[in-house]
Amino acid sequence: MKKIYVLFVLLGLTTSCADLDLNPPANASTENWYADKKEYEISIADFYREYLWDLDINWNSERMSDNWSQRQVMNSYASAGINSEWGVSTNFWHNTYKGISRANTILVNLKNNKGNLSETDKKQFEAEARAFRAIFYGRLVFYYGDVPFYTDQLTIEEAFSMGRTDKKVVLDQVYRDFDFAVEHLPEVYKGTSTARLTKGAVYAFKARTALNILDFKTAKEASEACIKLGVYELHEDYATYFLSKTKNTKETIFGIPRLATLNSTLNVKNFVTRNAGGANVAQPSWDLFASYLCIDGKTIDESPLFNSKEPFKNRDPRLVATIVEFDQHFLGYVYNPRPDATKVLNTTTGQQVKNKDTRSVDTYASYNGLSLKKGVDEDWNDDYLMENDIIIMRYADVLLMLAEAKIELGELDQQVAESIYKVRARGYHNSGIKAPAVALASQGEMRRLLRLERRVEFAWENKRIEDLVRWRLAEKALNRPNYGLLDPKPLQSEVVDKNLWFWSDSPTIDQDGLPVFDRLVARGTIKVLANRAFDSQKQYLWPIPSKEVIVNANIIQNPGY
Repeated sequence: MKKIYVLFVLLGLTTSCADLDLNPPANASTENWYADKKEYEISIADFYREYLWDLDINWNSERMSDNWSQRQVMNSYASAGINSEWGVSTNFWHNTYKGISRANTILVNLKNNKGNLSETDKKQFEAEARAFRAIFYGRLVFYYGDVPFYTDQLTIEEAFSMGRTDKKVVLDQVYRDFDFAVEHLPEVYKGTSTARLTKGAVYAFKARTALNILDFKTAKEASEACIKLGVYELHEDYATYFLSKTKNTKETIFGIPRLATLNSTLNVKNFVTRNAGGANVAQPSWDLFASYLCIDGKTIDESPLFNSKEPFKNRDPRLVATIVEFDQHFLGYVYNPRPDATKVLNTTTGQQVKNKDTRSVDTYASYNGLSLKKGVDEDWNDDYLMENDIIIMRYADVLLMLAEAKIELGELDQQVAESIYKVRARGYHNSGIKAPAVALASQGEMRRLLRLERRVEFAWENKRIEDLVRWRLAEKALNRPNYGLLDPKPLQSEVVDKNLWFWSDSPTIDQDGLPVFDRLVARGTIKVLANRAFDSQKQYLWPIPSKEVIVNANIIQNPGY
C-alpha cells in the first residue's frame, strides 16, 4: 500500500482513495517531487514559515499569561475556560504534526535518494529535518505529555491503530535528533540569515526542551555548548533590539523575518495608543509592571527608592523600554492616562489636543493606564503594519537557561551570577546607571531572582506561560485578579484628588516573585478588571483536540477534558 503524508489535524488523518492525487507537487511529499537539491530546499523552507511557530508570534501565548491585560476580558486559558474544542490546542496540534510529517517525509526520501544529492547536502537536509522534528516533538511532550509518535510515513491503518507513546521514548529520539543535527549543521552560514538552523540554534533548542522537562543536567550542558561556540553576543541596546530596523544581530539565534516584501506583516492597530490612531485594546499587566526591580537591585516593596506616585522612577531601564512612561513623548503625543489630563501636547504640531489616552475622554482608553512600548516603531502609526523580526530564540535566553539549570542543580557558582548579570547589565546600556551587582545567595533566593529576571527580560515575547508551567506557578499566578484603574469619576475623587496617583501604595512581591495588590485593594483605590482562574488538576497539560479522540479510540484524552 502506498505510504501517504499523514497530518494529525482535526479528523487526524488525510484520506486515501484510488482517484486521489497522491503526488501534488505543491505538497512536496511524494515520490515525484524529491528529484533534486532545489526541491529539497523548497521542502525544508516550509519549516521557516510562521504557521509552525504560532505560539511564538503575535503575542499568542503571552495572552494566556499574567503579563497580559485586555480591558475587562480574560483569555480562555487564563480563566480556566478551555476544553477539548479549544482552538489554540487544535491549531497547535495540527500544525506541529504537519511539521513532523513533513520532516519524516523528507527523511524517508533522503534515505531512498538515488544519488541526485551530494553527501554534504544529504547531511545538511537530514540534520535540519531531524532538528525540526526534535523541536516539534519536544513541544508536544511539554504541552500534552505522552503523544502519538512516528518517525516514518504511515499508512491509514497504521495511523488509526496508533495510540500515545510514553514521553520518555519520544524524548530519547528527540535527543538523538538534536545530537545528529549538532554534528552536521554549521556554526554559521555564508551570508547572514537568522531563518536557518545552525549548530548553536540546535544547542539552544535542546536546552529549552530539556529545561521544560526538568532535565537540568542536559539543559546546562546544551546551554554551555551554545555559549562556548563564541558565535553569539547580546545586542548592545535592549530597547532598539526589538525594532523593525534591527536585523540579523548576533543575539538572534533563530528568528523569522517579517517584511512587507514577503507579504509578512502584522496589523498592530490594537496595540497603538489611541491618540496615535490605534485602539490600544491590550496592555502589559500591572503584575508585569510591578515586577521590575529598582536600580538598587531590590523589589519595589523592599527598595527605599520606589515611589508609588512616580512608579517609573528609579526602576530597571527595561521598564521604560517595555511600557510607555507617563508624561513622555510617544508616537507624536505626550502620553498621560490621568483622568484630569483631558488635553495633551501633539509634539508634531505643538498644539494641545483632546487626550484620547485617558478614559475620562475616551471610554476605551487603557483600562490600567499602561501601553506597550517594546518593539513599537515610530512608523507603526503610518499604516499600523509591523515588520519586526519574529525572534524565537535569542542569546539572552541561553544565558538565563544556563543560570536556571545550574540553580536547580544546586551549582551556585560565579557562572550563575555572571550569566544573570550579563543580561541585566545590557538592559542598563545608555541609561547612565550601573546595573546592580548579582550576589550569590541561597538556592531559593537565586531561584526567585532568576524568575524575576526572566519575566522582565522576556516581557511580551511569548515565554511567560512556558515559564509558569515549568515552575508550577501557573496555579498561583493565574488564580489572582487582573487589576486596573478605577472608573474615571472615582479615580479622580479617590486617587487623584487625594494625591495618591498612580498607586496609593506599593504592591508587595511574594516569595515566588509574584506581585500582591492587597494593600491597594484594602484602600479601595484599584479595581478588578477580570478574574483569572487556573485549574491545576488539568491545565498543566493541554487537551488533545476532541476530533482526534473521536476518530481514534487508541488516543486517550488527558485528565479533566
